[in-house]
Parts: sequence; structure tokens; C-alpha cells
Amino acid sequence: MSVNVPNYNAEVAPPEVRGSLVALQQLAITAGIMVSFWIDYGTNNIGGTGDTQSDAAWILPICLQLVPGIALGVGLFFMPFNPRWLLHHGREPEARKVLSNLRNLSQDHPLIELEFLEIKAQSVFEKRSIAEKWPHLVALTPMNTFKLQFVAVGSLFTTKAMFRRTIVATVTMFFQQFTGINAVLYYAPSIFEALGTSSNTTSLLATGVVGVAMFLATIPAVLYIDKLGRKPVMLAGSTGMLICHITIAIIFAKNQYQWATHKAAGWAAVVMVWLFVVNFGYSWGPCAWVLISEVWPLSNRAYGIALGASSNWMSNFIVGQITPDLLKHITYGTFIFFGALTFGGAVFLWFYVPETKRLTLEEMDVVFGSVGVARADDARMREINHEIGLDDALRTMGIGSGNDRSDGSGDEKSRSPKREIAEIETKD
Repeated sequence: MSVNVPNYNAEVAPPEVRGSLVALQQLAITAGIMVSFWIDYGTNNIGGTGDTQSDAAWILPICLQLVPGIALGVGLFFMPFNPRWLLHHGREPEARKVLSNLRNLSQDHPLIELEFLEIKAQSVFEKRSIAEKWPHLVALTPMNTFKLQFVAVGSLFTTKAMFRRTIVATVTMFFQQFTGINAVLYYAPSIFEALGTSSNTTSLLATGVVGVAMFLATIPAVLYIDKLGRKPVMLAGSTGMLICHITIAIIFAKNQYQWATHKAAGWAAVVMVWLFVVNFGYSWGPCAWVLISEVWPLSNRAYGIALGASSNWMSNFIVGQITPDLLKHITYGTFIFFGALTFGGAVFLWFYVPETKRLTLEEMDVVFGSVGVARADDARMREINHEIGLDDALRTMGIGSGNDRSDGSGDEKSRSPKREIAEIETKD
């Protein structure tokens, strides 16, 4: 779901709202976390909070989790097929029909024709890239599709330049998880109880605030990430999280056996947990995903992002498994541990990860030492655009050739057909 949902959103959305919808996914995730925390807090009082507490206090939250799952499962039957998938598998009439329904335009509308040809160009590009690299896997059989996943991922390790991109994507996602964010989200009530909160109800209340803080912190990230860049925002977040970890560890070490008489210290530590979540919410939360999607050349992007997501979930699993034992055996050392890894992430980011803001694919090649990969991809795409008639369609609408997209700004996206089609749709 973590890979397919953003891909589906990106591929069925109109160009003018595509970026916003993908960014909205992270906001939706934090909203779901926030709602779940407050449901736990509310149901905790069913039947009281002591010995009289009803079993419904824990059964109801578990049952409520079924509601969105069932809604999603049922809703999938009413969702259209991805037009890109349909076209990639030779079902062009269906793809055109679905695209027409999604845009609420007739199938012969010029904008539908343009977007259809652009999708077709991308499909042909992917097939020819595969044919060039792995000619024995061209046929779209189930076995070839299965084999392709392994050889395509394996190609990310074959050259020094590509391996560096792989390191950036996978290690960035490793450090995103080992900031300790999901240790806090998964075990917040236990953490707050260890920090001296007076009751389970109070711990759940503090956990609810975690959800609200993370939700609100994520909102502005979409507004300034393209203005300030990825590295500055992530480094600022790393600094804030490190300060929070160290402060919590110091407070914990001094007061772990005297919380009852030092309640203010306990609440100070709780506030630092909230601030930690805020620092993650505006930085490593959204920016890491943006970063790993930008470092790949077009022909390797899908597999590179998938590898980064795999690193994220494996690290997530490890954090979830070790956190209870860390809290039990090294107590405040847990925060020193995650603080050290947060510092390690900042060092890695500073010395190894390039700033990707507004870099073209060709400029990214120079940064990673693989000059020519993006240029070759672009040449192939230009040839395909001319071959399938996308250039002619663009000229007919007065947009210009798909092979002449630069406006001299150095930003290859500034004059892309998608951008210009979006502008026309907005005017209409």
C-alpha cells in the first residue's frame, strides 16, 4: 500500500493537482494517526479506568480499525483501472475511456488526446529501455514480470554512480526510521508512563497531543520544501530532534526514581517528546520521500523508489521490535541511542547527500558521476514523442514540440507538456 497508493494517486490525477495529491498522502497518514490516538483516549474511559474498566475499552478500538479497511476494500471495486497500466498492457481503448471519465471530457477532446499520447510515450519508453537492457524479458508474461523485478533492482548496484544513488535512497530511509519516530508513535503511552505521567489516562492524553502536533507540523512542509530545499529543512529537523533526545535523556536520568516528587520534570520531558514529533513532521517525514524520488534517472526511478521504500519498512520493523527491550533494559539510554543515530543521519546528509532542489536529470547525473544516462533517456523520449505523434499534437495546440521543452531556465519541467496542458486546463 505504501508504494502503490502514491503511485496510483500520481498516475490518475490531473497534472495540475498531482503534486498536491501525492503530498496530501503524508498529511492523511498523520491525520489517521491523530484520530487513532484520540479514539484510544476516548475508549479508555468505558466502564471506568480502574478495575471496573470494560473489555470494550480495548475491543472497540480494535474493531474500529476494521471500518477503514472494509471501506477501502469495498471502494477498490469502484475505482477505475490505472490508464497507464491499461495502455502498458495493450488495452488502449479502455485506457482512453478511463482517462476520459477521470477528466470528465469527451474521448476526442484535444486534452485527452495529448495526455493519452504522453502516457503512451512513457509506456513505450519503459518497454524500449527494458528491451535494450534485458531483451530476454520483453514479453509481458507473469514469469518475465517476476524476473524483471530482480534484475531491475540488481541493476541499481552495477555501477559506482548508480550504487551511490542506491546508498542515498536506502540509507536516508534507514536514518528516517532510526530517528526514533515510530518508537514514539508505536509506544507513546509506554514512553509517557516511563516519564512519570500519573495514570494511563494521562499517558493516552499526552499521546493524543503527539498526533495533533505531528499533523499540524506536516502541513507547512508542502509550502516551503521547494523554496528552502531538502537538505536545509532536514538538517534543521535533525538538530531539533537531537536536542529533544538529549534533553529527554538528561531529565530521565536525573528523575527516573523520583517522578512522584518531580512532576514538573516529567511534563518537561513530555513536552520535549511533542517537540521531537514536530521537528520530524516538517522535515524528515515528508522530505525523505521527496528526496529518494528525485535522485534516479527516468529508466530506474520506479525500482529505485521501491528499494527506498523497502529500506524504510525494514527499518520500521526493526525499530518496532527493539524499542520495548530498549525502554526496559537501558531506560534513558534509549533516547541517547536514537539521538546518536539522528546525529549520524545529519552527518550522512551533510557529507554524502546532494541538494536535489530544482536539479534537472542531466544535472543530477553530473552530481552522481553518471553523465549521459539522463541524456540518453531524453534522446530516447524525444524519438518516441516524434514517432507516436505527440510532437504534432502539441504543435496543433500551439504548445510547441515535446522535443523543445526548455525555456532556458535550467528547469526541464518548466516547459513540459504536462505543465502546459495543466495551464490550458486551468484557463478553460
